[in-house]
Amino acid sequence: MVVEDEEPLAEAIARGLRREGMAVDVALTGDEGHEKATVTRYDVVLLDRDLPGMSGDDLCREIVGSGELTRVLMLTASGAVADRVEGLSLGADDYLAKPFAFPELVARVRALGRRATPAAPPLLTAGDVRLDPAKRTVERDSGPVELTRKEFGVLEVLLAAGGSVVSSEELLERVWDENADPFTTTVRVTVMTLRKKLGEPGIIETVVGSGYRVPGAGRG
Repeated sequence: MVVEDEEPLAEAIARGLRREGMAVDVALTGDEGHEKATVTRYDVVLLDRDLPGMSGDDLCREIVGSGELTRVLMLTASGAVADRVEGLSLGADDYLAKPFAFPELVARVRALGRRATPAAPPLLTAGDVRLDPAKRTVERDSGPVELTRKEFGVLEVLLAAGGSVVSSEELLERVWDENADPFTTTVRVTVMTLRKKLGEPGIIETVVGSGYRVPGAGRG
C-alpha cells in the first residue's frame, strides 16, 4: 500500500510498482491508510510521514503494534540524519528521502517484501506440475510452462492452499488489487487461460458456488 497525500506522486508510484508485477492499493490520508491496513494484511506499506488526518508516525506505530508481518518504508521530504533516526525509532523498517530513484525504491520494496513473507517452500507441486516461487518458473514433465504474472499468481495461490478451495474473491484480493472489479470475469478468464497453458491432465477443479482448488497440491 502507498500512503501519500500528493495524489500524482502516489499514483505514479503505484503505476510503477504495478508494472513490476506488484498489487498496489493507494491511500491519500492517514485515516484512509489506517482503515485499509485494518482490513488487508499488506506485505509492505510505503508511508509518507506528513499526512492529513492520522499522521504517518501514528500510523507507523499502529502497523508495528498490530503484530503483523507488514514492513514499513518511510517516504519523506527530509533526508536529515535526525529524521531518519526518528522514523526508524518509530518501528519503520526502512527510510527513503524524496526525491528518490525509482529503481532503488523497487529494490527496497522487494527486499522488505521478502522479509514480510514467510519463507517460501522450495517447490509447490501437484501431479507433475512444479512451481518454483523463488525462480518464478512452472514446469511439467513435458517441459516449461510460460505464464503471465497474473496466471502465475493464481496458480501459486491455488497450489499453496494445499487442496483447499480458494474463492474468486480471495484470488482477486491476493493476485490483483483494490482496483479490480469484484463483479468482473477476470478470475474466470485467467483460470481458463491457465488451464489451457498447463494442458492435460488438468489439475484445477471448479467448485461450483465456492471457487477453485487443486487436489493433491503439496510442498516439496
